[in-house]
This record gives sequence, structure tokens and C-alpha cells, in this order.
Amino acid sequence: MNRGEMESVDAKDCLFCRVIKRELESQVVYEDDLAVAFQDINPQAPVHLLVVPRKHIPSLAVTEEADEALLGHVFMVARKLAERENLNKNGYRVVLNTGSYAGQTVFHIHVHLLGGRSFHWPPG
Repeated sequence: MNRGEMESVDAKDCLFCRVIKRELESQVVYEDDLAVAFQDINPQAPVHLLVVPRKHIPSLAVTEEADEALLGHVFMVARKLAERENLNKNGYRVVLNTGSYAGQTVFHIHVHLLGGRSFHWPPG
């Protein structure tokens, strides 16, 4: 998906926007005025949470400088959730996929918080 295609993803059709609005059922584990975190429906680790800004932004590739604080907030939420899930001792992974070649399947920016098992590099 190129930049133009990402910009055309409409919030009303966005899966994560629907989760945020509670139009779709999900296991929400955290929310505040700026972000929502919920269990991934296809977990790749014992702990696999998605941290999603409430603002619909299709991808990191289309962020603007005005989004800087929001993006920082999303990562701070991931850190807090990692701490809450006791992942600090052994470590955890935070992933942000950008574009279909990188594995992004939902075009609403989000970070994956994964932990509870050993990870390898490169991730593949």
C-alpha cells in the first residue's frame, strides 16, 4: 500500500477505530484520552497487546510533526503495560510495522507489545 492508499483508509471502515468505539468486542486492558490497548486476537507470545492511538493515523509513513507527542505517549503506554505484565525482568519486544511489506495488516498505526517468551533476531 503506497502513501496515497494509506491516506485514503477511512476511519469509519477501520477495524481499530471500531474497537476503540466499542463497535467490535475486544479485551481492552488499558485506555486513556489518547490511547487504547487490547489483547491481540492472534497472539504470537504469552503476552501480546496492541497499543493504538484513538486518533486514526493509517501508518507511521503518514505521521506529521503534530503527532510526535501522541506517538511518544503510545510508546510510554507500552512501557507501562510491560511493567504491569512483569515483562521487565526478562525483556520484551515492541514492534511497529509500516506498510504491507513490513507486515502491517490493519492501517491504523499501532504497536505490538510482546513478551513472556524468548525472541530471536532477525525476527523474520
